[in-house]
Amino acid sequence: MISQSPDALVFLRWVTTLTPLIGALIFPLLVPLVMIRFGVAAGVAAALVLTLLWFIAMLRTSEMAH
Repeated sequence: MISQSPDALVFLRWVTTLTPLIGALIFPLLVPLVMIRFGVAAGVAAALVLTLLWFIAMLRTSEMAH
């Protein structure tokens, strides 16, 4: 296992804590705005891209038991 500095661990814990919150707040705000401004197809595409990025971020920052 690679040891990390305490600052890196604190940062990772903040990212782990904020990832679900940020995704849950940004998604319902951004998708309707994209739909209004650019149309339904762009809104669906934005929803797919945001969901994919959020899912990847959640997997990368998850704390799994070893």
